[in-house]
Amino acid sequence: MTREPANVIAAEPAEPKAGGVTMPMWLVWALAIAGYWGMVYFDSRGGWFNTQVYAPYATLDEVTALQPASDADAFVNWGKVKFKETCELCHGEDGMGKPNQAPPLAGSEWVNGPANRVIRIPLHGLSGPIEVAGKQYNFASSMTAMGAALPAEDLAATLSYIRQAWGNKSPAITTEEVSAVKAATAGRTQPWTVEELKGIQ
Repeated sequence: MTREPANVIAAEPAEPKAGGVTMPMWLVWALAIAGYWGMVYFDSRGGWFNTQVYAPYATLDEVTALQPASDADAFVNWGKVKFKETCELCHGEDGMGKPNQAPPLAGSEWVNGPANRVIRIPLHGLSGPIEVAGKQYNFASSMTAMGAALPAEDLAATLSYIRQAWGNKSPAITTEEVSAVKAATAGRTQPWTVEELKGIQ
């Protein structure tokens, strides 16, 4: 048996080298398909608004308005829902109004004026030109009495939302205030004029 000399050193293994590894294209495609399927799955089952889940409510706004909140917040949230149903078409979601159709509600001295005055506008309508924030608005037709058919609570909530949205910072209007104006003006059938409203405090 042959023995190696004692002074011979065994060769060390080679140092590891850094290098790139090419990922197979089938794996890239598999990951992309899995990611896309995951997004589709989440989108269809991720808790977005679904009438089958939230019935009998028709919109997310209605559900939001009825979530637990302070009484004041819930009241204004409900007003936002009613605003969308009755006022938004003309006055806009942002409260900025529409040319030749409706004046702005944001920053309006009429909106932020006395409660007894602003209640009368949706309750009976408004006829003739009106000045809002120093600008004259002339319209082809009068504002109809959009709030006449609303219960006093709904009209109060709607006006409260308008008076606290888009930078407006006026106090909420109560159901009792709306009921009092309704009772005081029960026999009125004509829309208000600007001059009539100016005399109401």
